[in-house]
Parts: sequence; C-alpha cells; structure tokens
Amino acid sequence: MSNRPNPRKTNGWRRNQLTARVKAAYDTCHLCGRPVDKTLPAGLPGSPEVDEIIPVSRGGSPYDFNNCYLAHRWCNRIRSNHSVEWARREIRRLLDHKPATAINPTSMPLTTSGDW
Repeated sequence: MSNRPNPRKTNGWRRNQLTARVKAAYDTCHLCGRPVDKTLPAGLPGSPEVDEIIPVSRGGSPYDFNNCYLAHRWCNRIRSNHSVEWARREIRRLLDHKPATAINPTSMPLTTSGDW
C-alpha cells in the first residue's frame, strides 16, 4: 500500500469545482454512450463520476478539464486505468451478454442440512 496521498482529495475544493463543471458540460457516459442520471447518489453503479482520459496513476491531471469526462460509476470501474478503447470494447462485451437475471447462479443442486 502506498503512503502517497490521493491527488484527487488533496485539493478538494478545486476537484469539487471541476466535478460540477464536468457534470454540467456532459450528459452521456463517454465510455458506453448511454445517458447518465446526475441525480443518483454516489456509490450506485449508474451514478455519475468524473473519469480522467489519462489516468492519474499514469501522470494525468485530476484538475484539467480537458482530461476529464463524465462516466457511470460502473463503466469507470471497468475501465480502471486501462485505455478508453479497451474499456469501450469490454463494456460492449459485457452489455451484449444476457442480463444477470437470466443467468443461473449454479448448475449444482443445493444440499442443505435438512436433506442429510
């Protein structure tokens, strides 16, 4: 674990100003192309987040408006510090699969203690 402080939090006021500016400037996720619901609270998969084109871990600035775009939290987590092209392919691949409700969690029968 690194002892370096998170550069996004060292100047919270400036980052908050940039986040508000990005949310005002964009309406769609730059990774999946779908609309972003800006009213959702932070932490939900569809909530808005600021994504840096050049990740901070690779020397990108968390305060440069030209380096920041709007993304869903889920899309931003998929991307991590990969390239935008890789993330778009991966998101498209994941979204093209069946919905989670159509996937069976297991093919093995569940044996409970009452069955013993």
